[in-house]
Amino acid sequence: MVRDFQEVWQGCLRIIKDNVSPISFKTWFEPIVPVKLEKSILTIQVPSPFFYEYLEEQYIDILRKTLRKELGTDAKLEYSVVMENSSFANSKPYTVKFPTQNKTDLKNKPVSIPVNNQEYQIKNPFVIPGIKKLFVDPQLNPDNTFENYIEGECNRLARSAGLAVAHAPGKTAFNPLLLYGNSGLGKTHLAQAIGIEVKQKFPEKTVLYVNAAKFQTQFVEAIRNNNKNDFLHFYQMIDILIIDDVQEFAGKEKTQDTFFHIFNHLHQAGKQLIFTSDKPPVELQGLEQRLLSRFKWGLSADLQSPDFETRIAILKKKIYNDGIIVPDEVIEYIASNITNNIRELEGALISLLAQSTLNKKDITLELTSEMVDKLVKNTRKEISIDYIQKIVCEYFGLPSDVLQAKTRKREIVQARQIAMFFSKSMTKSSLSTIGSIIGGKDHATVLHACKTVNNLKDTDKRFKSQIEDIERRLKI
Repeated sequence: MVRDFQEVWQGCLRIIKDNVSPISFKTWFEPIVPVKLEKSILTIQVPSPFFYEYLEEQYIDILRKTLRKELGTDAKLEYSVVMENSSFANSKPYTVKFPTQNKTDLKNKPVSIPVNNQEYQIKNPFVIPGIKKLFVDPQLNPDNTFENYIEGECNRLARSAGLAVAHAPGKTAFNPLLLYGNSGLGKTHLAQAIGIEVKQKFPEKTVLYVNAAKFQTQFVEAIRNNNKNDFLHFYQMIDILIIDDVQEFAGKEKTQDTFFHIFNHLHQAGKQLIFTSDKPPVELQGLEQRLLSRFKWGLSADLQSPDFETRIAILKKKIYNDGIIVPDEVIEYIASNITNNIRELEGALISLLAQSTLNKKDITLELTSEMVDKLVKNTRKEISIDYIQKIVCEYFGLPSDVLQAKTRKREIVQARQIAMFFSKSMTKSSLSTIGSIIGGKDHATVLHACKTVNNLKDTDKRFKSQIEDIERRLKI
């Protein structure tokens, strides 16, 4: 009995419908069009390569089982990809045979698509969590817009450069654009504002924001899974790449090497690169010189602590957005007492609103004073590796840059070991980062330093007293 391809596909759909959710069935199976049946080979038409890849990743098992139930163990499936309203609209469909291989083999199989009589390879991309090939989620916070970013003397250059980049990505002298400044001054907000503005003005462009630590994690996963080339190809297709906290690359040589190649590819292709850092390029330690030199190709714009007027404007903007009423004297009190960090400034306002709501109290100057005094008193200074080196050198009466010197003098070696010990216990930096910043050492040297300091603390009372004194100074 010769069966019709429509009949075979309808038989498959009846089984699939009972085994997947209604939304999944409507999204991934209703758009499929059966095309033909020759012997035991059923051809189905899907609307895009991404559609094919998703079916292959998520539903290959049920497709295999249902097709074999309808056509027997020799059943095969071919995909015909026809993309309407795109550059692929007039191209010939391509086919992929299914399924004598296992799922892993199919998943990593390259697929070729003829375009204008010239074939090129589309490989399965390195899949970033939450991001899909062809549908790249920019990973941007929709609240981080230029409209919500208050301009002041502290950030005027950076904001102006950001707007210029957003209006002509890759076509200004500001490529790369490096935004630097202390934590909480709005670097991430401004970088993401550029991305949001680009997406609004140039929706066809691919924008991606990623933290340097996440980039590093993805790279390690790519190496572990033998997907380094896919990782590279994915990042090389981005039009506007925003990487936050590039100082996190310090000491990670292989990551820096890969990032160097991505940087070169994008820059030469006229794509826009945007970075943030807690320091200007000249002060970044643990990064390769060739990478630092490229950071200097464009513009490095610093963000400074906001002045009083800017702090007032930031608070009023947030109050307006939240639709609440706060007395001017309260706004001025907060702005006068929290001076260095925008994140803390906004956090103080949120804490005040929470106190007022939960305790059913009016927002008064007295309530504000109580809350801000506690907040300022309990807010610890953010401790950095540079700050630790400074305090240790001051304690032993040494020049501030002596820990970088290549010397084996006992007092300098011991001070360097103490700085490494506190950097490991009081910061979130990796051992390799600590070593690269303190004397250009490796992670094994840092481990040895920490072990040495711990042993001396247990056996030498005078040394233990010194460590306790330094720790008190660091926590002041």
